Formats: sequence, C-alpha cells, structure tokens
Amino acid sequence: MADATMRAAIVYDFDGTLAAGDCAQHGLLPELGVSDIASFWSQVKEETKDRDGDEILTYLGCLALQARAARKQAELTPQRLRIHGKAIPLFPGVESWFDRINQHAAEQGISLEHYIVSSGIEEMIQGTTISKHFKRVFGCRYHYDKKTGNAKWPAVAINYTTKTQYIFRINKGVLNSYDNSKVNEFVEPSQREVPFTNMIYLGDGDTDIPCMRLVKDQGGCSIAVFDVGKWEESRTLDKIGKLIAEDRVNFVVPGNYEERSQLDVTVKGVLRRFARQACRNVNAVQHQDTAGVQEES
Repeated sequence: MADATMRAAIVYDFDGTLAAGDCAQHGLLPELGVSDIASFWSQVKEETKDRDGDEILTYLGCLALQARAARKQAELTPQRLRIHGKAIPLFPGVESWFDRINQHAAEQGISLEHYIVSSGIEEMIQGTTISKHFKRVFGCRYHYDKKTGNAKWPAVAINYTTKTQYIFRINKGVLNSYDNSKVNEFVEPSQREVPFTNMIYLGDGDTDIPCMRLVKDQGGCSIAVFDVGKWEESRTLDKIGKLIAEDRVNFVVPGNYEERSQLDVTVKGVLRRFARQACRNVNAVQHQDTAGVQEES
C-alpha cells in the first residue's frame, strides 16, 4: 500500500463531463427569454468572429446583455445563479461517485481531492448537489454590484488555454485566480502540492485538449468522457476518433459514473496504478539508502 499521506487529484471539466449540455441552457437562458439555445450560441460565435475576440468573454457579455434586454438582471446575481444550478442534469451515478471513489482511494492509501476547472459559470456549479465534494471550483465569474448584486462585468473568463493555468495552480497549491506571481514561481516537482503524476483529468471536448495533453505528457492520466445520448452523432464520433488518433488521452469512456461502469473501473484502476508507482518509488529510495549504508560500513 502507498504512503497514507500520498495526495492525488481528479480535475473535472463540467459541461459535458459531469453534466449534460451547457450550464446556462438549464434554467438560466430560458428564464432570460432564450428558447433557441443553438441560435444563442451561433450569435456568440458570430460576434466573437466579428470582434476578433475571446468566445468566453463574448458569451459572458451576451448573457449580461440578454438579462438587461429581458429586464431580468437579478437572474445574474450569485444567489439566483446558484438556484439555476440546481436545474443542471448530472450524468448517471455522479451524485454517489465521490464517496465511492474516495473510499477506493483511501483503501489504496491515497488522499484524493476533487477540483473543477470549467468555462461554465462558477456560481451555477456551486448550486449543484455535488459542489460540496470539490476542494475548489474554478469557473467563469462576474464582478457584482455591491448594492444590487447584479453582474457588472466579467471577473474571470476561463477558455481552453487559460484552463491549463488552473491545472498549474492545483499542481502548486495556489488555489485562487489572482496570484500570478506565486503560480509562476519555480517549485521543484517533488515539492509541489499535487504532482502531475498523481493527477487525473476528465474532459469531454476540444476545449479540454490543452489540459488533457498537459496532464498526460507530465505523467498523469487524461480521460475523455462522452455523452452516451450523443454517441450516434457524427460530431461525437469524429471528436472521439480525433482525440485517440492525435494521442491526446489515455482512455475514452462513456459519461456513466455508476458503480462497475467503464468509467468507474478505469479511474479505480488508475488510482491503483498511482499507489503501485508510489510503493515502487519508496522501495527504490529505501534500496538506495541501504546501499549507501553498506558502502559506508
């Protein structure tokens, strides 16, 4: 068994990884008068291209404008966003997943932590029933008016490349969004809070590729999750095939977190591998120490 103080982490994307669809389409956008979700996203992409801007910042801006046009700015207060988060449908088995996987990790001598790094809205994710299981949720956020609580402008926008910044924050134990100096300080890999070799990344799509590749290349494990209900769609098949062909991930599994599912068995197997590797490293150090004593004597 590995040293009981060994730390490992599972880092999750949210939309399409733990839950179906996008955060805002469940509760929030309908409340703001948006009935055609696909049309809303097409508008975001068009405006992003026209302005040569960032898609996530454009999305957050479009949400705020839509709330203003509908005279429902109060829907973008932290309290209302958390309420809308309760409407997000989670994949099968997600609600019981954390206790089960934590127990399995403990049996391997691993202290397991869970993190979210998502382009979804942070307060909506915090409103879900599973938010209590995460050590930190990193998502998009607004600055809020101190008097009304209404959204004023974006405070944090996490896109496909800035996601990797948060992987390094978890790796180094810098669990905030503002401290750039500390996250950029050099820290010996052996001294980092959660080594990449003890990290699993779960994501579902193109926006997760930089994180998938980072964790995989640094010796951790990257797992692509797909929505079973969308398996027959050509876009899903192309996406999964591309991730495998380009060597972006270690495994591809359906988004089913139930016990004995492919995802469940895969993650448990990876955690056992982490524990085995930790034992191997400890034995190697002990062997070196013993050899050193023998040489001195």
